[in-house]
Amino acid sequence: MSWPHHQPSRRQALAAASGLVTGALLPLGEAGRAAASPAAATDGAALAAQYTNPVIWQDFADIDVIRVGATYYASASTMHYSPGAPVLRSYDLVNWEIAGHSVPVLDFGAKYDLNGARGYVRGVWASSLAYRPSNRTFYWLGQIDFARTYVYTATAAEGPWSRLTTIGTPYYDAGLLVDTDDTLYVAYGNTTISVAQLSPDGRTQVRTQQVFTTPSSVGTLEGSRFYRINGQYYIFLTRPANGQYVLKSSGGPFGPYTLRQVLLDLRGPVPGGGVPHQGGLVQTQGGAWYYLAFVDAYPGGRVPVLAPITWTADGWPVVQLVNGAWGTSYPNPAVPAPPRQVTPMVGTDTFDGTALKPRWEWNHNPDNTKWSVGNGLTLRTATVTNDLYWARNTLTHRIQGPTSTATAQLDHSGMRNGDRAGLALLRDASAWIGVRRDGDATRVVMVNGLTMDSSWNTTGTGTEVASASVAGSSVWLRATADIRPGAVRSATLSYSVDGTTFTRLGPAFPLGNDWRFFMGYRFALFNYATQALGGAARFTRFDLSTP
Repeated sequence: MSWPHHQPSRRQALAAASGLVTGALLPLGEAGRAAASPAAATDGAALAAQYTNPVIWQDFADIDVIRVGATYYASASTMHYSPGAPVLRSYDLVNWEIAGHSVPVLDFGAKYDLNGARGYVRGVWASSLAYRPSNRTFYWLGQIDFARTYVYTATAAEGPWSRLTTIGTPYYDAGLLVDTDDTLYVAYGNTTISVAQLSPDGRTQVRTQQVFTTPSSVGTLEGSRFYRINGQYYIFLTRPANGQYVLKSSGGPFGPYTLRQVLLDLRGPVPGGGVPHQGGLVQTQGGAWYYLAFVDAYPGGRVPVLAPITWTADGWPVVQLVNGAWGTSYPNPAVPAPPRQVTPMVGTDTFDGTALKPRWEWNHNPDNTKWSVGNGLTLRTATVTNDLYWARNTLTHRIQGPTSTATAQLDHSGMRNGDRAGLALLRDASAWIGVRRDGDATRVVMVNGLTMDSSWNTTGTGTEVASASVAGSSVWLRATADIRPGAVRSATLSYSVDGTTFTRLGPAFPLGNDWRFFMGYRFALFNYATQALGGAARFTRFDLSTP
């Protein structure tokens, strides 16, 4: 299906948002804050330490966040990357690790295999993560390609996850609620908001009903998150990409609902970034509430930010501001000491063990017969092409902001004539540094000018702009990226023959900061053939570091 056949599409909604009229911030005002629940207070120990936004400076958008016991979990959009829907884990809402993925493989059609078609900017959009105490099971729910909804379950957040069911109704931007009586409800929709009730086993739809139509004065609302709090039902909704609203019902999950604005055009905590929006609410063990949202921060993507929430006496949420804005920093949440330190999202990977670490995701599904780990990452050529966007088994890693450097050690001794392997800056306008094997000649090259159009068709396969001859069997490839939003940023590429002294290769590469690809730039490891299959490249080490 093509984008124009879906009305209103997320692209249209976001484009329209740029022309929305600025409104007043937090209409509840100081009176609302004065009536806030004392449960949101923090103790003296927490006040001594502060966290800084963004709490994760990597691309994790459309967040759903929950707490199970003393552990917090969040899910995010991944579009065409596989596995999809990462599950993040934290013990304090500030420090996060990637535990696993809810969608093990994008088995939604050949286009997600780069087999005759491509799934760029499709796949896993805003989805929902929930935990059902009655059967001690995690649930992930999301629609794919505007056609149907998939539900996956696991008894542990890190997996294994398996598909429970497919539902014919596409629950766009869904929020899953496990009610106090164990009934499963889903809030969903764009502008027209509906609620569905699922069967007790979660496999089928029992009922669906429209519960709200967004007034034209508000515009578009989507990104549902569904809650029952103190006997009231809440549907938390975003106005892309500059506002957050909430519906409240005291009459049950099917309404009637009353709308209130939570924030609009609120100054965010990331310089040059957008307005915090489209996230979820979560309550700590001590009763305090927080809002984990994201900020549009291209070229890096959409980064999570955290703020405390209080409640008015009549039950409406209020974001706690600092000098009239979402705070750059707040006191740490008052939670028990974590049982362990979370696994950093930066550092070194030597691709040991039998599986990839969960911080890695493939560009579309891989051909699992053409890669392996254990003695480094071996990528055997899986595609004959001259277009990186068509090359299977390209392995991606989110870029750490505000600036970071990726260094990959490449053993190119197994490459064959026509093979291309290296380290890319991957998005709809891309560049790479890597090794070209042409006959007996081996060169390290910098290539830019890889581009897509607005329908994600390739418009440029790249131009070699610099090269150097290399001897031996190994080369170190490096990309340093500045992903701060607000202006055109750049990346530089370099190489080394000894792992110590690096030589810049080619001009700085400007990183595109348009939002329409949705996902931010990623570092990517690749190996593809332009002549014939059979070659291999081995990445023995990958380092992601910050200044």
